[in-house]
Amino acid sequence: MFGIGMPEMILILAIALIVIGPKKLPDLAKSLGRAMNEFKRATREIKESIDVEGDLKDVKKSFDDLNTDLKTSISPLPSESAKTPGDAAAQSPDDAPSAPPAAPAKPEGEGKDGA
Repeated sequence: MFGIGMPEMILILAIALIVIGPKKLPDLAKSLGRAMNEFKRATREIKESIDVEGDLKDVKKSFDDLNTDLKTSISPLPSESAKTPGDAAAQSPDDAPSAPPAAPAKPEGEGKDGA
């Protein structure tokens, strides 16, 4: 811990005991311990938030890739998009789009009552 060995730690505690006094030293140590604990907790929360941001970046990248894949699969092929409306007259009858089939006509005698 910070390169401090046992002899240095004893010397620091002896100086603290002389400077602060035996009555206030336990309160100071308790306050110092609480501060260190709070610092560790804050550091852990920051690390967790960084990890969450990294996970969110991965999820966002996945959604961006999915969006790109969908756009490329839905977009028309380049050969189809190159055709213009004027090219419709040049199409052969086989290539011309067919009209939708007409609905069968109802006989006049049939109504809602089924008569």
